[in-house]
Amino acid sequence: MRAQAKRIRHEEEEESAFVSMTDMTVGFLFIMMILLAFFASQAGDPNAVAKVEYDRVVEARDSWQQMAETREETIVRLEEEIAKLLQEKEQLEALVLQLTADLSAAETQVENLEERIRRLLAQVEQKDAEIEQLRQELAELKQVDPLEAYLAQVTQTRRVVLTRLRDAIKADFPDLQVELSEESDALRFQGEGLFASGRSDLASDRRAIVAKLAQRLNEVLPCFTLGQASRFDATCNSGFVMIEAVQIEGHTDDVGTDRLNRTLSAARANNTFFAMTQAAEGVMQHLNLKRQPVLSVAAYGPDRPVAPNGTREGRATNRRIDLRFIMVTPQDTDGIEIIRKALQSVVPRP
Repeated sequence: MRAQAKRIRHEEEEESAFVSMTDMTVGFLFIMMILLAFFASQAGDPNAVAKVEYDRVVEARDSWQQMAETREETIVRLEEEIAKLLQEKEQLEALVLQLTADLSAAETQVENLEERIRRLLAQVEQKDAEIEQLRQELAELKQVDPLEAYLAQVTQTRRVVLTRLRDAIKADFPDLQVELSEESDALRFQGEGLFASGRSDLASDRRAIVAKLAQRLNEVLPCFTLGQASRFDATCNSGFVMIEAVQIEGHTDDVGTDRLNRTLSAARANNTFFAMTQAAEGVMQHLNLKRQPVLSVAAYGPDRPVAPNGTREGRATNRRIDLRFIMVTPQDTDGIEIIRKALQSVVPRP
């Protein structure tokens, strides 16, 4: 734009110089005409001018007049062009101002966007680090811990054995109330199901239940114990799980003295134990890893209720016998190997 303005000023200066030269030339011609007229007057009639000279002067006058008219037209045209160029210049200057403002706004927006991009890239980098950490944790979690896998197998196997026993007993005695404990580690017989309230001796019809329980237990234990009665093989115990103890637990409600309830719970557990060993003598031949009989007794009196003692139903539930399965739980993989070798050492009897 500066170059254009400079060009316009240069044209204006040239035009001014042209006008000045034209004026000087016209003035000079007029002086010449006066001098010619003077000399003519000296040579002849002062009032007469030679036709040739007259025609030449007229022709010169007409030529300069035409030049003057042409100059006026040129001046008008140039002024119009100058006005047009000035208008275009103003429009261009306004456009430049607008574009400059737009550029400034765009530069500000670019800076803001660049800053936002930097923040987002930092967040992406942080997320990548978090994802990588989580992937490492996931990979570690996916790595199977042999001990954890074995203990999970122990828990699952115990639940399967208890469910099998429960279903068998309920098939033999549909009206008997026997359920798995909440932890799935014991069979729970309500007290009214085996013993009369306040009594520790088994009625004759209840002895049949205990005898059948002993027989069912004697069928299950060989695959998970050692001893002469062991019948281990991988088809019945693929996880190489062993039973530490099958505990006959006696429990009472809170009615009566503590001494009475503890004596009563111990008597119920012992009477159940003797009834089972009489019904299935071989049940005591099932040994744990320490070569001890797995069948044992425990008495807890009112210490471990499973229902509130404030209701008749709750007290009846608490007067119970629990047949709890305690499994061998090794502390490390070496313990797992010891159990495996112990079970594999069992030679099935023909």
